[in-house]
Amino acid sequence: MRDDPWKGLVLVEELLSRRTVRPRSVGWTMVIDVGLGMRETQDVLEMAGDYIDLWKLSFGTSVLIPSDILVRKIALIEEHGIHTMPGGTLFEAAVMQQHCRVYLQRARQLGFSAVEIADGTLPLPAYRRERIIRGAREAGLVPITEVGKKDPKLQPSSTELAELALCDLAWGAEAVIVEGRESGKGVGIYDPEGNVLEDGVSTIARIVGDCCDKLIWEAPLKPQQAALIARFGVNVGLGNIDPRQVLALEALRVGLRFETLRPVAEALRAAGKWQPELVEAPETAHARR
Repeated sequence: MRDDPWKGLVLVEELLSRRTVRPRSVGWTMVIDVGLGMRETQDVLEMAGDYIDLWKLSFGTSVLIPSDILVRKIALIEEHGIHTMPGGTLFEAAVMQQHCRVYLQRARQLGFSAVEIADGTLPLPAYRRERIIRGAREAGLVPITEVGKKDPKLQPSSTELAELALCDLAWGAEAVIVEGRESGKGVGIYDPEGNVLEDGVSTIARIVGDCCDKLIWEAPLKPQQAALIARFGVNVGLGNIDPRQVLALEALRVGLRFETLRPVAEALRAAGKWQPELVEAPETAHARR
């Protein structure tokens, strides 16, 4: 973790101390990259690389990038200690042709360190999910699975999502993504306007139990991120984050935005640790030095 430029501000240090640091097992941030160039990628990594755990080249976009650029881009991201993976839709296209092993091997050759195993578009029997998770590990890839469907008309129940997530984890998945799409509307735990369905979240959390830390909730919209942070804490796994919004999300996580600073202020005031009407004592000469 880089040095804190505001070191010495006690409350800020306390807020930051609640957040896990990389390499971390909980509280992952997954970004969705729909086509950043090399220079933009470098900029994001310089500014916010410490706060990214998983970098997804969305959908099938990695097919459309020239091979030399793709390999350099993956290597650049991996050099910053961030897992990279192609999108789940590309995985599904490979499964349609029964080229799963070839796909996994090629992903590793290109430099990806993880793979998304999804059935958001196509049906994938449970026994195949289990075999593919195992095959990903054998290929040297970190298996990240996804539960849920992309079609708003074909949404599984929250109970079904939770039970499949538990199966994936038992079969060896490192983490499980809860489908929310890049829009965050009308799928998974969101209604058509993008509001969080609290009953659905509660059902999933109850069934998954202690494994909830292994979930990455796709949450592209700020109100969704704020709601999930309020529900699960600063170290909730969040995904489908615009790479250019990673610092904004991290500020939201640690309590340095309106939505998450207000409850901190209310708690401090209730505990008698902050009185807005109290004038600060004069700064001492030692403190000024």
